[in-house]
Amino acid sequence: QVQLVESGGGLVQPGGSLRLSCAASGSIVGINAMGWYRQAPGKQRDLVARIASDGRVNYAESVKGRFTISRDNAKNTVYLQMNSLKHEDTAVYYCNAFIYGLGGYGRDYWGQGTQVTISS
Repeated sequence: QVQLVESGGGLVQPGGSLRLSCAASGSIVGINAMGWYRQAPGKQRDLVARIASDGRVNYAESVKGRFTISRDNAKNTVYLQMNSLKHEDTAVYYCNAFIYGLGGYGRDYWGQGTQVTISS
């Protein structure tokens, strides 16, 4: 059984910062790409940032220069440092990872989501 557990969401004022964490646990053989998505009310779930197993990253245009994704492979954890937060960053943030379990099969896993609210 594999699961992703997120933490670090909350309420912050515009211009503030938050750091999200997502730890994968369970019967994990290996992890490929890890990433963060977000979904605002009434909108589709969109990619925020993604980091490959070799460290290559890509970001949504709207967060470039403000957000930084990183990962600790020893801890099976991915982070999202969010700076200069704006009202439009308000959303539920979901962690995603492509994980290989026992038997060598891989699939996408999702965290339960963590609310990020930017408000003065």
